[in-house]
Formats: sequence, structure tokens, C-alpha cells
Amino acid sequence: MTAPAKRGTTARGTTVFLKFIMAVTGLVFIGYVLLHMYGNLKIFAGQEAFDAYAHGLRTFGDPLLPYGGLLWIVRIVLLVSIVGHLYAALTLWSRANGARSTRYAVKKAGAASLGSRTMRWGGVFILLFILWHLFHFTIGKPALNSSVSASEIAASPYAMVVASFQLWWMTLLYLAALVALGLHLSHGIFSVQQTLGWTQTARAYRRAKSIGHATMALIVVGFALPPLAILFRLIGN
Repeated sequence: MTAPAKRGTTARGTTVFLKFIMAVTGLVFIGYVLLHMYGNLKIFAGQEAFDAYAHGLRTFGDPLLPYGGLLWIVRIVLLVSIVGHLYAALTLWSRANGARSTRYAVKKAGAASLGSRTMRWGGVFILLFILWHLFHFTIGKPALNSSVSASEIAASPYAMVVASFQLWWMTLLYLAALVALGLHLSHGIFSVQQTLGWTQTARAYRRAKSIGHATMALIVVGFALPPLAILFRLIGN
């Protein structure tokens, strides 16, 4: 007679499945971040081009989609992905903490990369920044800068972004978040490839590491350029 399965041994509860959730939701985030970066860089095309892009996001799919429909679809997908990512991360974190009493002698603390050592708390910082970022650009609106009037901010997404990053502390906070994001992405992109079985050889392992570093550099530099250009008055005057 076959013994009944123990609780917690279903496929959905396995470490492999949780890592798969992390990988899939991570790919969603990477895709969104790359598209968001592309949109941000449009600020270098000038106010008219940037405002047209922002308006286009809200009217995309009209009349099939309502005004802002695409943005709500993206928000829902991101929210579901965040919940899945957090659930998998916290579950794996809990299991790792529970297994620490039995350490392998061959494991060296110094062998871990900075990205892997900061994954957990870096992820927490990124989540807090995202909440602040959403509040700042939606409900709260940016703190008014003397060079940008309230009416301009209300009428133009371009003016809103310029007003935000003319504030040095806002740019500094943004850059700190980019450091955390870069470290998280560098290890996360490598981990996605590892979960998908793309690091089986030494050459594939090195390639996966290089892809993680290159993507991190692209995203961090791409996101950093607009706020730095605004802060130093290269654009937005």
C-alpha cells in the first residue's frame, strides 16, 4: 500500500518551482524596466516628443481599450508578478534560514558576489523605492521647484520630470535606487539563466555572468542619464 504524500511536497511547494516563479517574474520585471528606460530616454528628444509619448501610452489601443487601459494592464501584470516574486523569495529565504544549522564545509562566504549577498535587502529597498516613486509621480506629485510652475507640472509629464530631478536630493535618492537595482539585476539575470539550465558548462556560466553585468550596465546608465542631465541643466532649462 502506497504511503500518503506528506504535506508540503506538492510540485508547487518545491524549491525548483519557487525558483521558476522567481525566474518568470524576474523576466517580466526586466522587460518592463527596459521599456521604461526607453521611454525615459525620450526626454532627450524634447518636451513635445516626451509628452506625446506619455499621451500615447494612455491612448494606446483606442477605441478597443479605454483611456489608460494599457497602463492598467501593465500595472495588474506587475502587481501579480510582484506578489509571486515576493512569495517565492520569502519562502526560499525562510527555507535557507532554516537550513543554516547544517552548513557545508566547502562553502566560502567570500565566494559569493556582492549582488548575491545583497539580493534580499536590496530587493526590500527597491520595493520601498517603487512605492515612493509611484506615490511621488501619481498621488503626491513632485515637490514644486522654483523654476517650474504648478500649472506646467499639471499640464506636462516632461515638466513634472524636470521639476523632480532639479531637486538634488531626489536625484540622489534615484541614483541610490539604481545602485540597488543594478546589483539586484546583475545577480538576478544570472540566476534566471541558471534556473533555465543555461549555465551547465564553464563557458555558458561565464556568458551568463557577462549577460548579467552588461544588462545591469545598460539599465543603470540608461536610467541615470535623464536625471543627471536635468540636475546639471543640460536639458529642461
